[in-house]
Amino acid sequence: MTNSAHPTLAGRAAQAGLTLIELMVAMVLGLVVAGGVVAIFNSTSSSNRAQTQLARLQEEGRFAVTRLKQDLGMANGQYCTNSGGVAKPAAASQLYLDGLRSPMVYAKGLPAAIGDMTTAFGATSATNTYPAAPTAQYSMPSYLFMRGYDCTATACKPIDPNTAITSIPATGKAVGNRVIGTDVLTVRYVNADRGWAIRSGGTSIATAASTGSVITSITLAPATSAGEPPASDFASGDMAMLADCSNAQVFAVTKTGSTLTPDSTNNLGSPAPQQPLSAPKLFDFNRDFQTVTYYVKMVDNGNGNGQTTGALMRRVNGGAFKSDGTTANPGGSEDELVRGVERMDFRYGIQDANGKVRYVTADVVDAATGITCPPGELNKITSAGCLWRAVSSIEINLVIDGQIPLYTLTANDLAYTYGIDGKTTPAAPTAHGIKPSDQGFVNPLLRREFTAVVAVRNFNP
Repeated sequence: MTNSAHPTLAGRAAQAGLTLIELMVAMVLGLVVAGGVVAIFNSTSSSNRAQTQLARLQEEGRFAVTRLKQDLGMANGQYCTNSGGVAKPAAASQLYLDGLRSPMVYAKGLPAAIGDMTTAFGATSATNTYPAAPTAQYSMPSYLFMRGYDCTATACKPIDPNTAITSIPATGKAVGNRVIGTDVLTVRYVNADRGWAIRSGGTSIATAASTGSVITSITLAPATSAGEPPASDFASGDMAMLADCSNAQVFAVTKTGSTLTPDSTNNLGSPAPQQPLSAPKLFDFNRDFQTVTYYVKMVDNGNGNGQTTGALMRRVNGGAFKSDGTTANPGGSEDELVRGVERMDFRYGIQDANGKVRYVTADVVDAATGITCPPGELNKITSAGCLWRAVSSIEINLVIDGQIPLYTLTANDLAYTYGIDGKTTPAAPTAHGIKPSDQGFVNPLLRREFTAVVAVRNFNP
């Protein structure tokens, strides 16, 4: 008879479990395997974040360059044509030559009508003294068509844009400041898509033959089928710009209903229609002679930790509001285009008499006067800043980052090139002329350089 209280030796062997040592070995092996899986997952996750950020960075860079190209290529653009207009005989040779085409200005107080006025009449920069307010009609100076500001970590040349451009932020590391060490550029051109064509049965000009065919009034009759803006778009107090395929003139007017009348009190002379008047069109000068300023602004990067990034800003006609900050500015706007911009530098291509182009900084362009400049405009009031009209191309240089720090990046990942700093092979953030820390940015970010050259289609030396 078997005693059930005392299992056999075979039964005991069948009921035996793992020893403590075996259990500890199994746990250690499990932890090693789990650690490996976690490490692989973290590595893959970090790599995926870096690749996603790099793809976004490259897309932001391509868009920024494309948008800059659109405006910079239009610099100096005028309505209908960019040739010299009606050829006139040279005094000595009697050859018929085209002068440098520039609108004739009759209106007093032109700076008040231009968004982001670059240099006021009578002002003095480090290199040039600008003319006093004119007392007779004059050709619009070259520096009013394009003006750049080359900025290091400590200063800007030829002058600080804060002293020239209304309401542009000062440099600093706080949200809302302009990013330290980034350039500023203002270009102007006529928005030819707007305006009112002078035509039979439409917008018309009345003249007085007894006073030399001067303009007595202009009546706005918009052709809505042609997409012309309503007469109400011409704001009271704005200046008129009468342009054709030869030239343009700017003059002050008063507005009654849809009729514009030259304002003799606020003009330096009596405007008359250009001769010959070919394909004429009237523009609201304050709105349609478009001023576009690019700069980089500090913004919050949005990840909730208070870190900042740079945003490329496009500012039109002095911004969305007038200087009081509350009154809407007709035709004005300020838009954020892309984020992640840390550096922005422009170089200006100047073509010499032999056709060779050299790229220089804004202060070099601004300092040129006299013989180094293109042929002068008729009735010019200054040669200061005259080389701005001779810029044939603009080189864009950008550094764009990934915006959100990645602390798993290696030293090789952090390195980047930037030709402006002389770094043509990847270098650490701390090795660049302007370091991210100088600007208020952290080091562990992906960064890439973007460079492009834009031909100024209206180059007309």
